[in-house]
Amino acid sequence: MSGGDGTRRVRAGRRTVEVHRPDKVLFPGDEDAKEYTKGDLVDYHRAVAPFMLPHLRGRPLMLERRPDGLDGPTFMQKNTPDHYPEWITRVEVAKEGGTVRHVVCDDTATLLYLADQAGITLHRWLSRADSVDHPDRLVFDLDPAGDDFGAVREAARLLGQLLDELELPSALMTTGSRGLHLIVPLNGRHDFDEVRSFAHDVSDTLADAHPDRLTTAARKKDRGERLYLDVQRNAYAQTAVAPFTVRPRPGAPVATPITWDQLDDPELHARRWTIADAVEQARTNPWSGLLSRGRALGPARRRLNALRG
Repeated sequence: MSGGDGTRRVRAGRRTVEVHRPDKVLFPGDEDAKEYTKGDLVDYHRAVAPFMLPHLRGRPLMLERRPDGLDGPTFMQKNTPDHYPEWITRVEVAKEGGTVRHVVCDDTATLLYLADQAGITLHRWLSRADSVDHPDRLVFDLDPAGDDFGAVREAARLLGQLLDELELPSALMTTGSRGLHLIVPLNGRHDFDEVRSFAHDVSDTLADAHPDRLTTAARKKDRGERLYLDVQRNAYAQTAVAPFTVRPRPGAPVATPITWDQLDDPELHARRWTIADAVEQARTNPWSGLLSRGRALGPARRRLNALRG
């Protein structure tokens, strides 16, 4: 329903969320990309909420806000403003010299409110608010030197094969930007230092085996044309883009979970899905219960050490 002041009111469970200036263009169109408004962003989040919320609940968030759309300034928001409704969950977490009060998105109403705030991209912690020091996700970010998705596809296969050898399940997600994220579910018993150390050693093992194609060099000038195996997100207070979140690029591409079989699709690329069709992909349940099977890293660490000799 709409108000006379141009405000649209959207029902979400027991709550009604006001969407201000729903006709405001956030994603300008051009010959290659469709135009999308704030109202379109809200509608997408309402439709994708059942699939997206399980990846957000209980996790501190950082919001990437673009109140004036893609052509305006970007605000990376960690602290929750005082004017946010009292029904939105917050969590206070420690930082150097103090604390940060993050938003936690536990329901559809919160998701729609954040969309009204032009929170285009939601970046989530890899740990939960009730155990912030112990991640239950490990993320490898496959970051190509250019927009070469062939290199990303190849790196994903190689990394997937190595994780199979280590007997760790893994899931793939397009980033909506240039690469893929490869996600390993953990049981939440290891701290960030242990998880990051393991991720580094996996990446080093793979890069050592394919030094002409892969690198773990943190500095861009040291990478050349090689794909960067980035594990820096596996640290306290670091974040990764949430599954089904929108990226601030023309056409409103979405970070979208995929199956391993879809890696072979010649049409696949990092921006394959947008807010126009990502919900259709979500309904196929591409990860199908995988992330509920969190693993301990001890057995995988022993297998990795044996491989590394």
